[in-house]
Amino acid sequence: MRAFTDAQGRTARVEYLMPQGSGAPRLARRLTRSFMAGRTCDTAADAELVVSELVTNATRASDGRCRMSLRIDADELTVAVHDDGPGLPRLRPASQSAEGGRGITLVRALARRWSVEPHPQGGKTVRAVLAPC
Repeated sequence: MRAFTDAQGRTARVEYLMPQGSGAPRLARRLTRSFMAGRTCDTAADAELVVSELVTNATRASDGRCRMSLRIDADELTVAVHDDGPGLPRLRPASQSAEGGRGITLVRALARRWSVEPHPQGGKTVRAVLAPC
């Protein structure tokens, strides 16, 4: 874990290397809840859901490890998850019978904006910016 805070306490950033396995999304939610503690922010529950979806996708798309960063700056919360997997996330049509495939649609609905940045060496970073805190 790496953590940074500016002198005025307005900008805070943490970065975590998430463990392999199915427990990573649960840990991501817990770490997000801890990061948001003490802040008056209506988007804390949304942030937990977004990190859970992005970390789930990242651990499925790669060798099971990913990096997650959280940043509060200019009254916005930015969630970024990087993995080394080859594919890019995409929006899929919702299916009533499917048990999965709605994660990016959910992220899109909760975030003010989101993006995918492919990396030349492989992998990608998925970023979601949530409403002001």
